[in-house]
Amino acid sequence: MKILILLLAVLAGVWLWKRGRRLSKPQDPPRSGRPGAVQPMLSCPVCGVHFPKSDAVAGRQGSYCSVAHRDQD
Repeated sequence: MKILILLLAVLAGVWLWKRGRRLSKPQDPPRSGRPGAVQPMLSCPVCGVHFPKSDAVAGRQGSYCSVAHRDQD
């Protein structure tokens, strides 16, 4: 009888420990658009870095990766 009570206590402890870890996981930030949606990529004419269209900075001669590169060009 003692072994059965000890076994139940250990199983309850393991269950509570796993439940606590699952609840305390950090949540991923919400993504814009639907999950897994493919975004078009653009290339900065100044530095050549590729970036998503949603992060583009519009300029007279195209899209740039940052305001500094827009102003530089």
